[in-house]
Amino acid sequence: MFKEISIGFGLATIISLIVMGYDITPFIFLIAAGAGLFYLARARGMVSTKNFKSSSGTGRCEISFRDIGGQESAIQELREALDFIKHHQDIKNLGIRPLKGILLSGPPGTGKTLMAKAAASYTDAAFIAASGSEFIEMYAGVGAQRVRKLFQTARDSALRQKKTNAIIFIDEIEILGGKRGQTTSHLEYDQTLNQLLVEMDGLRVEDNVRVLLVAATNRADMLDPALLRPGRFDRRVKVDLPDKEGRKVILQLHTRNKPLARDVNLEIIAKETFGMSGAHLESLANEAAILAMREGCREISQHHFNESIDKVMMGGKLDKQPSELEMKRVAIHEIGHALVSEKVRAGSVSTLTITPRGEALGYMRQTPEDDTYLYTKDYLENQISVMLAGAVAEEIILGNRSTGSANDFEQAVRAAETMLRSGMSELGIVCLESLPQDLKHRTISGIVREQEEQVREYLTDLKEVFDNILKVLLEKEKITGEEFRSFIN
Repeated sequence: MFKEISIGFGLATIISLIVMGYDITPFIFLIAAGAGLFYLARARGMVSTKNFKSSSGTGRCEISFRDIGGQESAIQELREALDFIKHHQDIKNLGIRPLKGILLSGPPGTGKTLMAKAAASYTDAAFIAASGSEFIEMYAGVGAQRVRKLFQTARDSALRQKKTNAIIFIDEIEILGGKRGQTTSHLEYDQTLNQLLVEMDGLRVEDNVRVLLVAATNRADMLDPALLRPGRFDRRVKVDLPDKEGRKVILQLHTRNKPLARDVNLEIIAKETFGMSGAHLESLANEAAILAMREGCREISQHHFNESIDKVMMGGKLDKQPSELEMKRVAIHEIGHALVSEKVRAGSVSTLTITPRGEALGYMRQTPEDDTYLYTKDYLENQISVMLAGAVAEEIILGNRSTGSANDFEQAVRAAETMLRSGMSELGIVCLESLPQDLKHRTISGIVREQEEQVREYLTDLKEVFDNILKVLLEKEKITGEEFRSFIN
């Protein structure tokens, strides 16, 4: 009623101004601009159930914990937390406070979203997914309204599906739940987080629909302490990169619908993919299948996987072709890396190539050792030697160095700094914050220089080996570790 009266009064006013001979063009412009801003703000603020992805956790989209590999510890911890929802009557009888939030933290691509979907299937809950960026707007109050609507949508969705449980999954929670007081322009970020805290505090075990908030982040250090305290995010589940056995299980999951040749060895592939996440491994299996299709093969062979490892790690092959002199320098550089790598650990060279990929004109890929999380002084010194070998080889054979060694030097310095921080230098146990910069620089330089002299002494006696390998590498552009070791022997 008020809307109709306002419109009628506005039209009467405009007609009166026209009769009186006033120019109403500025008034019309202001009215149109105000109406446009009003409806834009209203459209921004309105949140319907269509803004959030809903899934019942049943049917073709169902994902269970069996479909997630390499995260047995994380899955077990998450399943224990979900049992509080699944067996709510037991916890009510024992007087246990229900969990309100579970935080999944870990590197990108490790399966946090899949675990949230599997949690919905495990608890037979309605599943509502959102991203932290969906709640941040320039208009005051919109973010808080969207948080309220998200929780209401979860309850309504569960009732429609005749379920008593609902799981809300918020990805990139650090955008929504960042530490308060860091944005000085306005308090919209803080208001949105405050509303999330209020909604979590309002969750009760007696509710018709029991709501559990599951969030994912790879920057847990950015979250506000009030969000992480007990009573809100009660459990923090670490979803880390898989180990070798985990990578093998993930590869088995992603190759179960692919025809594999008899020469495919997933154990070897798992060993050579140290540091890869589940997303990397899925991409690796997919790239191997694409390569087999391009070659017209009906089965995926081991060499398809080997090529895919290079592509996922380094990027696709580049069209640019370096000059003959540059190709020779790159080959010498990579041979230097490979010779020292074989010296410090026999059988470590997997591939040697001068084919440009990504930002690298060539590279030497090592066969990783068993997954290692602690490093000794000998190991770090050996790594520094391998990193310096390329530049030293250029200097011995060609008489000078190139800018291609810049990244190698950065890695060597980082390894030396790790030795210094771990008390493996001549200074013993030190505090880096209180250590003078000139002393720190001299110590790190001394560690690097010592390894450089040892590498130079070793490579100087191998000039004939350089010549033999160089001819073959320039001709074939890529040789395997077995071929490389045959030249050394």
